[in-house]
Amino acid sequence: MSRLVLVSNRVLDARKAAQAGGMAVALADVARERKGIWFGWNGETTQPEHADVVSRDARTATVPLTLEEHAGYYLGYANSVLWPVFHNRLDLAQFEAGYFERYQAVNRRLARLLQPMLKPDDLIWVHDYHLIPFASELRKLGVQNAIGFYLHIPVPPWQTFMAIPEHQALARDLSAYDLIGLQTLADVGNLMRYLENAVFGRIVPDGRIRVFDRLVSIASFPVGIDVDDFANVKRDTGLAQARAAVNRIVGIDRLDYTKGLPHKFKAFGRFLDKYPQYRRQVVLTQIAPPTREDVEAYADIRQQLESLAGSINGRFGELDWVPIHYIHRSTPRRRLGDIYRSSRICMVTPLRDGMNLVAKEYVAAQDPADPGVLILSQFAGAAEEMTEALIVNPYNIEETADLIKSALEMPLEERLARYNALMAAVRKSDAGAWARSFLAELERVRNADAPWETPEPIRDALERLQRSAPRRLSKASRRTSAHGSVSSG
Repeated sequence: MSRLVLVSNRVLDARKAAQAGGMAVALADVARERKGIWFGWNGETTQPEHADVVSRDARTATVPLTLEEHAGYYLGYANSVLWPVFHNRLDLAQFEAGYFERYQAVNRRLARLLQPMLKPDDLIWVHDYHLIPFASELRKLGVQNAIGFYLHIPVPPWQTFMAIPEHQALARDLSAYDLIGLQTLADVGNLMRYLENAVFGRIVPDGRIRVFDRLVSIASFPVGIDVDDFANVKRDTGLAQARAAVNRIVGIDRLDYTKGLPHKFKAFGRFLDKYPQYRRQVVLTQIAPPTREDVEAYADIRQQLESLAGSINGRFGELDWVPIHYIHRSTPRRRLGDIYRSSRICMVTPLRDGMNLVAKEYVAAQDPADPGVLILSQFAGAAEEMTEALIVNPYNIEETADLIKSALEMPLEERLARYNALMAAVRKSDAGAWARSFLAELERVRNADAPWETPEPIRDALERLQRSAPRRLSKASRRTSAHGSVSSG
């Protein structure tokens, strides 16, 4: 079996990855099970003269960033341009900041450092929005290996993607991959429409898309969890207000403007106002660990959330009952399963999310004989698989308040039926299935015929079309695509 080279923005050791959760757990599991290298940033910053020092052990190879790179590549382009745009928040994107050159330069430097470590038959799997140009930089260095890319965040509608001033450069970078994996079929449709409408991509009979001078496969591979991690949890009797008469609603979200936390607090406040019989009987425990605190938008969301929690607790709270427990720090991952098991409801209500593994973790941690209820945003990627959750529009405060009441009053028979269906979906696309399906498809792509290359006259014509795209856009935008999605992994 050939080696697997994982590339991600951050590389963590197995112990820290297990505590971090999410993508870190999934990648650490892949790195443990498959011979190869996990390459990326070590989380540290240093002076420029030390930036190219590679730290190696049996399974990982890591490098630091300079302070300027961290500011321009990570906090800048990745998290102040791509993150808000891909989550459909153009109002928060800092297009004018000039971060793109630093973003390209870091990808170029990282590719240059990885290239000498590669073997001809390595499979290369690049992860997430920080590293879109990575394959393109490797190709410039002569790397011919099969390279796959997985985007863990959602793909925006194609018109939103085009708001990025450098969108055509990003499209060209994406074309350097052999396989692009996305969370949902809706994401596949969005990316295909963007490539068709913005850079004149064309779907060929085998389902791939011809863009620039390459053929690229695009498919959906939903990320999953290790279900067994949550199989033996128990109720946490040490939680505040844990008496039997009090039902707990739990929310576990990074403190991010995409997670819909103010909307969740407002809906809970409206629930208490509209259904006063539930006061003193329900608490909302919201765990919101900090993230990217150096980005201005995150300070704003923290201030808003603290103000809402204080207002609702001040309005409805009693000496022996506090409606909202708001915790702005990390909770040990080993305890999360017990908190899930102890909660009658889990509210996963992001305004936009690639997948959201909390939804899957909550279901996996439930008591099969007496499961709780999942309230899930229609804008989370998980909603495409987890159709038996109570699906909600998080912008609709009134509807969300009513669904909290419905979840509290749901009879055991219905809870069991929903739980069994949800658990089947969680097991079907667990973490192992996700990795196996993506890598099997990447192997298939590698073992196929030689990549199709555009003949030179056609390539020249395409280049002229792409250069004239701004003048032709109005015509392109009126076309409708007959291809909403391609193959599903």
